[in-house]
Amino acid sequence: MKTNNNDSVHSKPPMTEPLESQSDSKSRITRRAVLGVGLATATGAGATGYAATRYLRAESAPESQEHPESTDGDPDQQYHLTATIGELDVAPGETIETWLYNDQYPGPELRVEEGERVQITVENDLPEETSVHWHGMALKDANEMDGVPGVTQPPIEPSDEFVYEFDVAPTGTHWYHSHVGLQLDRGLLGPLIVEEADPHVEYDREHTIVLDEYLASEPEVTSEGMGMMGGFPGAPPYDGTLVNGKLPSEPDTLTVMEGERVRLRFLNAGSATTYRVAIAGHPMEITHADGPGVEPVEVDGFDIGMGERFDAIITANEPGTWEIQVHPLGEEAPAGRATLQYEETDDEEPRDELSGSQLLDYSDLRAVDSLDQYDGSPDYTIDLDLSSGGMMGGGDEDEWTINGQAYPDADPLRIEEGEHVQVQVTNHSPMRHPMHLHGHHFEVDGALQDTVTVPGHMGQRTLNFVADNPGDWFFHCHNLYHMETGMVRVFEYD
Repeated sequence: MKTNNNDSVHSKPPMTEPLESQSDSKSRITRRAVLGVGLATATGAGATGYAATRYLRAESAPESQEHPESTDGDPDQQYHLTATIGELDVAPGETIETWLYNDQYPGPELRVEEGERVQITVENDLPEETSVHWHGMALKDANEMDGVPGVTQPPIEPSDEFVYEFDVAPTGTHWYHSHVGLQLDRGLLGPLIVEEADPHVEYDREHTIVLDEYLASEPEVTSEGMGMMGGFPGAPPYDGTLVNGKLPSEPDTLTVMEGERVRLRFLNAGSATTYRVAIAGHPMEITHADGPGVEPVEVDGFDIGMGERFDAIITANEPGTWEIQVHPLGEEAPAGRATLQYEETDDEEPRDELSGSQLLDYSDLRAVDSLDQYDGSPDYTIDLDLSSGGMMGGGDEDEWTINGQAYPDADPLRIEEGEHVQVQVTNHSPMRHPMHLHGHHFEVDGALQDTVTVPGHMGQRTLNFVADNPGDWFFHCHNLYHMETGMVRVFEYD
């Protein structure tokens, strides 16, 4: 019997970097496209309005804000979110003014059951336009609900509202967040959980764990990676790491009972940071990746890129209080932590010794459901090169590009309904790029995900998906500052 219990790190040397897996698939290609390098011209780099300016220039921008009528009867669940300015208490005596959903951070957990239809009214009490993207949702036949202003909807103007309605799928751990400018880095985010009717693993209770950066100032595009390689558009220096909205000086506490199997839903809601996660004294079984189930694989830690989700089950057989350790990778930001505390324990100071050093690799993941639809030769293969504008010669130095083009001055990726599409991504930059596809999950190394990190220094990933959900779908880096400065393409098909 599972129950829903949503009680909602000290710096240590991180475990050894995992081997980066690469696909060696050499499938026969019946139709192949290598998109050319084009000249991109970016305009504007304001801290709050840059992406809105870019996106609203898209030629496909909707002209009206009419709410689509429900075609499937009344929704099973209804929620109301208000985007507003509020205060966030991150530690004793440390409060900042920021932007929130329903005056809380993370935003309220929206929980629905498999097969349900949900209606979410979003009210904008901010001084500028906004929108909400439902990260991980397939939105079958509901492209207009995807929340990308200038592509699937007009932005929600101040003092206005928009009603999102869709069938929830797939099951698992997902999230919602603003898709305008740098608003995500102000705190406009929250978990979206779709409960399975029949989970493939058993557990007794669960906790949702949201990882994020702490930025005490307003977000703005800055320069990172200074040195021989020059500078790249990136995030400002962060002041800390938040775990469920708390700094490590007063960490969030997750309670368990001895003998329980506990499902931990990890979500990296950060804007620019990859985290390494481990739980002192407890190995983990990874059971889900970006929502869909995987065959359980035991690890001692894992890396999680921006936008990614991993669910892990631990067996609570070590009474006491233990650290959940969260270390930024390749960043100077301070580490974060939460505590795992057994009920009726007398231990107040958390223990920090790790159980081992086995790290998760994408190649360890094997989907529970059949992947037969991704077998065989793809109908269409697209080669995409990720780079900064200056490195590839196809854009400006203050841009991030895909095949030398920076969005919105970038060609759409035209595909056909029903095609098996293969995307071969090569990263020409030294930075990690977590690439996210809206409206679809793709097969990568034997599992289904909607976000996958492409390692730097010529790292590669091969993604396969079936074009079974017509519409205009964003494909972009989920480093907010890379997306903001152009690392975006749009898959289009009718």
